[in-house]
Amino acid sequence: QQHARIAMRSAYFLSALALAAPTAAFAPFRARTVPRAARGVLPRMAATVEKDAGGLEFVQLTHPSGASSKIFLFGGDVTSYVDAEGTEWIAVRPDAKMDGSKPISGGLSHCFPQFGPGAIQQHGFARNVDWEVVNLGETSVTMRLSPSEYTKAMWDHSFECDFTVSITETSLDTDLKVKNTGDGEFDFQAALHSYFDVSSIADLAIAGSFKGSTFLNKMLDPPADETEDREEITIGEEYDRVYKGLNDPVLKDSGKGKALKVVNSGGWKDTVVWNPYGDEGMGYEGFVCVESAAFDPVVLAAGKEWTAKLCLVPTDL
Repeated sequence: QQHARIAMRSAYFLSALALAAPTAAFAPFRARTVPRAARGVLPRMAATVEKDAGGLEFVQLTHPSGASSKIFLFGGDVTSYVDAEGTEWIAVRPDAKMDGSKPISGGLSHCFPQFGPGAIQQHGFARNVDWEVVNLGETSVTMRLSPSEYTKAMWDHSFECDFTVSITETSLDTDLKVKNTGDGEFDFQAALHSYFDVSSIADLAIAGSFKGSTFLNKMLDPPADETEDREEITIGEEYDRVYKGLNDPVLKDSGKGKALKVVNSGGWKDTVVWNPYGDEGMGYEGFVCVESAAFDPVVLAAGKEWTAKLCLVPTDL
């Protein structure tokens, strides 16, 4: 009887092991889930700092929706915004130098503390110096530009520029803050010299509050003010126009079958439209510059801050 009880216990023990073994063996398999990317949604991941083929560092932002953005530390330049449907909205010219030898010709290029020609170099220095990453999140990055010996040699003021880029399911959002960290006031100009990707310049119309507005036509010699008589801007010649007090452009691209709202607020009060029509080396057919600007000098007192926000919102035509 004792031997029988031992045999029964052994059989019970072995049966329990047999039942448990499949559970242990298959538990890891059952724990696996189908990646969100396979369901059309990417897994949430931290932004990364990588190095481009030309040796320049950049931050890659990726949203779970699939939207993405690429921002170079050199110039603090956003050179790509791909929306959740896979459409690229930002352009880099084919003649752009991507090795730091000169400012990147493309992206949302910073003009600070000067826009255009003036007392210092063309468009200032912000676009041809390295910005520092001060905050890196899953879908956003903040970069900072501070004075250096290089900047002080041409513009000797104490300042701090913070530029935050955030990507969402439906937009690319940017926030530029300029702070006067010195003891006295200074004045500056600023702009995002934004290069937008288009299917063809012939397929583009730019809507907004254009009709009846006054613009500075910089293609005239000397430049002069003119009145816009069109509801939408189409480009069939070289353009360099400053629309002061107008900041609601919408890029309507019939080739893409989509539109892009350029939503400006804060200090971005003016719009500049530029295209080097006919210049094939610059790739004029594939981009238009619709720039968010503070064209008139901004006076910033000691300890004060100036803010400008730009949101890019893709929509249906």
